[in-house]
Amino acid sequence: MPDILLIDDDRDLVELLRQYLTRDGFAVTCAEDGVSGIAEARSGRHAIAVLDVMMPRMNGLEVLRQIRRDSALPILMLTARGDDADCVAGLELGADDYVTKPCAPRTLAARLRAILRRTAVGQKQLAGPLLCGPLALFPEQRRAQWHGQPLALTSTEFNVLELLLRHAGRPVPKTQLSEHALGRPLARHDRSIDVHVSSVRRKLGELPDGRSRIQAVHRIGYQLLKD
Repeated sequence: MPDILLIDDDRDLVELLRQYLTRDGFAVTCAEDGVSGIAEARSGRHAIAVLDVMMPRMNGLEVLRQIRRDSALPILMLTARGDDADCVAGLELGADDYVTKPCAPRTLAARLRAILRRTAVGQKQLAGPLLCGPLALFPEQRRAQWHGQPLALTSTEFNVLELLLRHAGRPVPKTQLSEHALGRPLARHDRSIDVHVSSVRRKLGELPDGRSRIQAVHRIGYQLLKD
């Protein structure tokens, strides 16, 4: 039974989500503010967190920033409908995905299961490591190395890089990246995959000739270049 951490100060919404998610087979822990949410996220007791952006004193983006300093816990952000700036900021800070409010509990549960399913698939793939130049991915351990040193990746970033690495030298459609990394079809005007790819690009740095190691392929998707 996956344990879901809900970090939100809206008690009515939290209770609604808690009741639904519990009936849907999840265990649920609630935190009403950022400080207690950070402590719970770092405890290692939870499979995934749902984090609201709009909270008093410490907003969700700051909570996310602090969690990401030492935790790769999958995080789904709750954002105000139409607030693209919060969505992009959350993804850039390391959120795995987002849902806009108001959202149906059924939709939230589906997104949570999609993220957890992608993580579980990675853990069950025992063939590896995957290698490309100085990059090494170990799917069964959900970890990566760059020049022999640990490479810090969120769960979604790992999924993105894993798929690109498995197809190194060939373009991967954005639709396929969305299905593999987020567990959902690519929606129109959805920038999530672009933001995750951008974050992975920064962590890999450039090739000696100054090009990015991950290239955009016009009207298709992205391609990881071989050294």
